[in-house]
Amino acid sequence: MSVDITNQSAMQKLKSFISKQIIGQDVLIERMLIALLSDGHILVEGAPGLAKTRAINVLSKGIEGDFHRVQFTPDLLPADLTGTEIYRPQQGTFEFQKGPLFHNLILADEINRSPAKVQAALLEAMAERQITVGGATYPLPALFMVMATQNPIEQEGTYPLPEAQLDRFLLHIKIDYPEAEHEKSILHLARNEAKNAKNGTTESFIPLTQHNLFAARQEVLDIYMADNLEDYLLQIVLATRNPGAYGKDLASWLQYGASPRASIALDRCARAKAWLAQRDFVGPEDIQDIAFDVLRHRLILSYEAEAEGITPDYFIRELINRIAVP
Repeated sequence: MSVDITNQSAMQKLKSFISKQIIGQDVLIERMLIALLSDGHILVEGAPGLAKTRAINVLSKGIEGDFHRVQFTPDLLPADLTGTEIYRPQQGTFEFQKGPLFHNLILADEINRSPAKVQAALLEAMAERQITVGGATYPLPALFMVMATQNPIEQEGTYPLPEAQLDRFLLHIKIDYPEAEHEKSILHLARNEAKNAKNGTTESFIPLTQHNLFAARQEVLDIYMADNLEDYLLQIVLATRNPGAYGKDLASWLQYGASPRASIALDRCARAKAWLAQRDFVGPEDIQDIAFDVLRHRLILSYEAEAEGITPDYFIRELINRIAVP
């Protein structure tokens, strides 16, 4: 497999550009780029003020494409996302007015604030890459990525995403507060941005072209994965459906395991992670590291596990520890 240095260099420049503006969230930055390379969508969960909205906004500035933010609220309607047909009395016809989903990058802010019909409209577009309005089907852009956010603190007045719909997300990323040294850098960054805004100066950056991105996606698919590593990857996913083979405690903690979508997601994300690390092969550490973000929203824990304080991350860690690494 040959890796185009131009694509690698462009992606590294994009990563550097984002890292200068999103401080202390290296995992989030890497996972966003992995989702971009894997042609998938991400769900980001974290307390307010952790740069979730800023991250996707900065990413949109570094990519050739357009960006739209949708604030999910209880009164939002599906047509507010998909668009609607408007009657033109002059012509006596209906004309389709496109909604926010026809942009390249979508920020679905606080997705659990809107009722099920709105969530379903978004998740259907994510899965099918098209929407249907009034009997007509409209394709979405070739570059289409949704980053949805959830606030884990406030649960009053929210509509939790059903497990079947959560499965549509490639990754579920959890982020936490930055370290002290990172927060100091954030203060300096905010101060400098305020000065630059007053002076009218902005940082210039040549966006990553969609041509480079699509070419990089093909390179990711060509990253080498040994047969025994592919079996190891599948073993991790299959173990979530039969955890009893690795311990009675694991069996009592889980109701339902991950679907085949998890196998596909883990394969593509592990390859993307290796590509970002400028390697032409996948290692066991790539699979192990990304497994948490791929699996945590696809597992349904039992009541016993919840009563014992077992989290999906704890279950995944125990599972990985008990499966032999090739």
